[in-house]
Amino acid sequence: MDVKALSDELDRMIGEGKILEAFDRFYADEVVMQDNETPPRMGKAASRAYEEQFVAAVKEFHGAELRATAATGDVSVAEWFFDFTLQDGTRVRRTQVAIRRWKDGKVVHEKFYYGS
Repeated sequence: MDVKALSDELDRMIGEGKILEAFDRFYADEVVMQDNETPPRMGKAASRAYEEQFVAAVKEFHGAELRATAATGDVSVAEWFFDFTLQDGTRVRRTQVAIRRWKDGKVVHEKFYYGS
């Protein structure tokens, strides 16, 4: 399966709210994940723990829109718009870009760019 097809399937699962299932399926054990310029999370266990905390922090999910995608070589890019409410009542509407590097059908590096 090529990177574009893998990325499309990953994005489809995210859009369906299957964030943790997608993570388990598509991310390598040695994955490195980073949000903006924060310190990177090293490895699948640390990265999944972070994803679990995010999912638990969401009280209500209002929607997601995949606005653009691209892939070339071993890199894919996805631009998302997310709308959700956190457990504390804060409503978050955010555009986020994910840049993913793939190896052997798995994401080995992902960096997210978004405003505060």
